[in-house]
Amino acid sequence: MVVVIMALLHPHRNNAGAQGWRNASQEPVGLAPDPALTSEAVVQVYTARTWGWRGYLGVHPWIAVKPSNAAAYTVYEVIGWRLRWGENVVAIRERVADARWFGNAPELLADMRGDGVDAIIKKIDKAARSYPYTDNYAVFPGPNSNTFVAHVARHVPELKIDLPPTAIGKDYLGSELVAKTPSGTGYQVSIGGLFGAMVSLKEGLEINILGLVFGINPLEPSIKLPSIGRIGPARKLDFDGPSKISKAGAEMATEKPL
Repeated sequence: MVVVIMALLHPHRNNAGAQGWRNASQEPVGLAPDPALTSEAVVQVYTARTWGWRGYLGVHPWIAVKPSNAAAYTVYEVIGWRLRWGENVVAIRERVADARWFGNAPELLADMRGDGVDAIIKKIDKAARSYPYTDNYAVFPGPNSNTFVAHVARHVPELKIDLPPTAIGKDYLGSELVAKTPSGTGYQVSIGGLFGAMVSLKEGLEINILGLVFGINPLEPSIKLPSIGRIGPARKLDFDGPSKISKAGAEMATEKPL
């Protein structure tokens, strides 16, 4: 009951619900460099509140990449309703990197540019194509779009992303009980994505109770709460390599309409 009240009262409201998903804005918000003006390689990881009532609790993430001299971004994400058409849930397609997700503005979890990024893009593509739940999707507790991005992140430790507590499904490990955290800087224990805990240099300390994540990060001072998300200073967007890193902040995150 407390979580439901928090969901209704927290200031990060879902912007798409009132207008309906068919008419919801998918316009870019200006976080991604224009590929027509940017020759260097780019990798960005985004989250945005999902459409409808789920947006009060959860987020939808995606990974956008642009190899050197590419004319457009390629986006990697999981979309559950593709199963209705008999398709793989993993969508790999060209689209605007920083588009609103059915009305909701995206926020950055990672921003990498320049030397060394082309090699990371190849690792992202390989990891995305190795996702083990291509014919399975569950909003709760997973596997879903957050499970997918967490899977890619574990295979591409250069991303060092800290998925928000609103990324329900990020802790889903299938039949496994122990794994590295998505940032690659610690370890987590999870039982079906319903109960678990993690300790990490990047994510800090987190406890998962029935898919609801509570946490604290003493190294990057912040607290993490269900529905509300991460509360604290702007994130540090890390990259191990001779690259330029955007300093844009990201506070909280989203998911997808069914």
